[in-house]
Amino acid sequence: MLKTPSTPRVDLGHASLPGPRPSNEDYCAAVTPEGAELENKGILVAVADGVGGHANGRKASEYCVRSLLSDYYATPDTWSVPQALDKVIGALNRWLHAHSRRARETAGMATTLSALVLRGRRYVVAHVGDTRIYRLRRGELTRLTSDHVWEHPELRNVLSRAVGLDAVLAVDYADGELEEGDVFLLVSDGVWAALGDTRLARLLAGNDTADDIATKLANAAVDSGAQDNCTALVVRILELPADGLRDTLARVKALPLPPRLKPAQILDDLEVVEVLHESRVTLLYRVRAIASRQDFVLKTLRSDADEADTAALAHEEWLARRVASADFPQIVAWPQRAHLYYLMSWHAGATLARHLEQGRRFTPVEAADLITRALKGLAALHRLAIVHRDIKPDNLHLGADGRLRLLDLGVAASDGQDAAERFNEINNPGTPSYMAPELFAGTPANEISDLYAVGATLYHLLTRKYPYGEIEPFQSPRFGDPLPPTRYRPDIPDWLESVMLKAVARDPANRFETVEEFLLALDRGAQSPLRVARRTPLLQRDPTLGLKLLVVVSLVVNLFLLFLLLAR
Repeated sequence: MLKTPSTPRVDLGHASLPGPRPSNEDYCAAVTPEGAELENKGILVAVADGVGGHANGRKASEYCVRSLLSDYYATPDTWSVPQALDKVIGALNRWLHAHSRRARETAGMATTLSALVLRGRRYVVAHVGDTRIYRLRRGELTRLTSDHVWEHPELRNVLSRAVGLDAVLAVDYADGELEEGDVFLLVSDGVWAALGDTRLARLLAGNDTADDIATKLANAAVDSGAQDNCTALVVRILELPADGLRDTLARVKALPLPPRLKPAQILDDLEVVEVLHESRVTLLYRVRAIASRQDFVLKTLRSDADEADTAALAHEEWLARRVASADFPQIVAWPQRAHLYYLMSWHAGATLARHLEQGRRFTPVEAADLITRALKGLAALHRLAIVHRDIKPDNLHLGADGRLRLLDLGVAASDGQDAAERFNEINNPGTPSYMAPELFAGTPANEISDLYAVGATLYHLLTRKYPYGEIEPFQSPRFGDPLPPTRYRPDIPDWLESVMLKAVARDPANRFETVEEFLLALDRGAQSPLRVARRTPLLQRDPTLGLKLLVVVSLVVNLFLLFLLLAR
């Protein structure tokens, strides 16, 4: 058995008997690597049934399985599982086909191959020939492969496809999501032909170990008069890891985009109530479950979205699943989902930006309270090493239940790595007027730049202005000193103005370093006010000013001396 935080825990077992044949031309094996190799490549199991007669058949099946299990793990980690399998199986086919043509003794040397990769919460099947892969899920047996044999009644035992049979090989691939309790069976034709699907399902359904099940299958096939070698490889899924980014991306990419929806239309047992928002790439709908009448938010992509947009949406869903906090809308599992979207909990209310649009004037006490709650939600993100990167009034939602929630992780970055290193983002990373000055110079966003955005949001809630003026997209602003907010709102207390000016300071070194520091300043308020310079000293604003003054003074002195010299 094997368990790591990012891979399933499985029970593997196998049995292989020659049956009535003088030799066993079947071969099966499994690889359960460790560390990064296990996380990137997963667990690989395979069964092959060689053809070509006696030693050549065994040689073909063993060579194929051994080489697949070895070479698959040597492929680049950037390749998808099907791509890696296809490259390796293609190379094996070319070698076997060339080898079978070298001598009369090896003519017709080939093998079937059925392989299964378990990685994260998904599986991938690769198949050619008449070995089979089954999956038993909740008592129902499903065959995941199709036999590659000729349709003519007299040729149904003759392979139409096999590794090494032809110069060019077409391999069948399929994938899907794993569930705890799944049982996979990789089996040669000697077993499935002798037992049939009903008996296979009954033997797989027991609580025995995978080894015991495989042994029972092979022995039962022999006892039932199997005409060929009998090989069974059983994989039981005991425990699944947490949903990973790779799993989410693979699942989402396999789904079709929904059509553009209108109110009253139905999608996956969800009725559209209204269109909430439409951006350059994304669409948000309020939807209602037909059965429960509960409302949700559905986020999807526009019809012209590309693969990078799909990856960004998957990344956003993955991040949102990690944030189990009441300060954020929660991801809703929806078994009926058959299109590319994800669901979030719906909360009545409005964003702070909407409150401003409706003319609401926040008092300093109200604004400080809202920002305090926003900071507590942001702290939940930062503890998970997630940087929001787009804090602003549009992304702060004040619910009818009185709770403030942070919205939209569409441009968030996680684990210290900018999401743009892996995906193109759905939107620009941040809104310019709320972005810290250093971000315009290319510095990656971090927790401190998030806190700047919180400070700019507080500034805007109270003044409807921005610390350095409104900044348009693609503008390259120049930053001086932030304007004191009391210029627009004289009723702002001195202590709160000091907090705001520290939060939006031009130099990151002069800002709050952590959420806790920011919260402490708000909590202490007038009892222990911060000491913040209202204007940056002249020499600090321009470090070369002293040198410039020295040059000017020197020039004036030299001119004066020259004047005295000429006057004589």
